[in-house]
Amino acid sequence: MKMIVGLGNPGKEYENTRHNVGFMVLDSFVMDFKIEKKFQAMIKKEKIQTEDVLYVKPLTYMNLSGIAVSKIANYYHIAVEDILVIQDDLDLPFGKYRLKVHSSSGGHNGIKSIISSLNTDQFARLKIGISSSSDVSVVNYVLGKFSKKDLEFFQDHFSTYREIIENFVLEGISKTMNKFN
Repeated sequence: MKMIVGLGNPGKEYENTRHNVGFMVLDSFVMDFKIEKKFQAMIKKEKIQTEDVLYVKPLTYMNLSGIAVSKIANYYHIAVEDILVIQDDLDLPFGKYRLKVHSSSGGHNGIKSIISSLNTDQFARLKIGISSSSDVSVVNYVLGKFSKKDLEFFQDHFSTYREIIENFVLEGISKTMNKFN
């Protein structure tokens, strides 16, 4: 089984914010998430060809994402190499993406929490660039809403992110990185 985790914050006030890119990617093609209170997450189990896939949106808020991720990984016996986390990245130019394994949190609190909860940084990440702004604080920037133009750009690229996810599920991270990086 593979686990695809979209990072974000639950609630209407966080919809279409830069920090919710992970939620937005999953919402673009996964329907009918179910709230699983014991995991503190919204989950949806599906198949891609013959592979079981668990899509996860933690409801613990960004800074505690690791709680939900580790509970689910432990319950379903999901190996760390079978986890892909979709996250926003301030250091990547807007709209660019990068696949990574075994890297630091880069200051991303959701990733810090997952590393701490899993006790490893060996999981795969799909980092999606949101750029950064020196005009506002980091917190205000990542929790700020996308402009209509930026939101349309992401919506136009959701199919690419889905292709990356499907490739990860079927081929693993090494082949996916070779193909998409």
